[in-house]
Amino acid sequence: MSIWWSLHLRREAASVPLARRLLLGTMETAGVDPDISFDLSVALTEACANAVEHGGHGVHRDHGGHGGISAGGARGVGVPYGTEAYHVTAYLDGDRCRIEVTDSGPGFPPATVSRHRPALAEHGRGLGLIAELSDHVRLRNRPGRGAVVSFDKMLKWRDDALLKAS
Repeated sequence: MSIWWSLHLRREAASVPLARRLLLGTMETAGVDPDISFDLSVALTEACANAVEHGGHGVHRDHGGHGGISAGGARGVGVPYGTEAYHVTAYLDGDRCRIEVTDSGPGFPPATVSRHRPALAEHGRGLGLIAELSDHVRLRNRPGRGAVVSFDKMLKWRDDALLKAS
């Protein structure tokens, strides 16, 4: 079984629950264990919240939690086209799910990408939560084009799953 979908979303707070609900609905329909679905939906929420808050034109992001998600997204004078959007892609392939959130912001600071951050840093807890809720996380910059957060998790299936991996 293989399912994938991709969303092109405006950098607005309302886009975050939309992405989360689509993921939860997909996993519910496929028959993924609810605990796995919940973990991935929380990780997706954090990744989307970071894209909404930090994924546009400006200085390096600090990747704090999403406690104060701003609507972001309004284009200002001189802001390049495309900075008001971000992309979410989810792949359910066999027994693994991979989610990628891509934005058009300034990218991650080098310390974030290299994971040389203090454990008790004031910012960056959302990325730590994504790491705890998934099996593998990769942060990367696309110079001049934004950042990508991708994370994977092994799937478990409900006994009544219709699309269980074979």
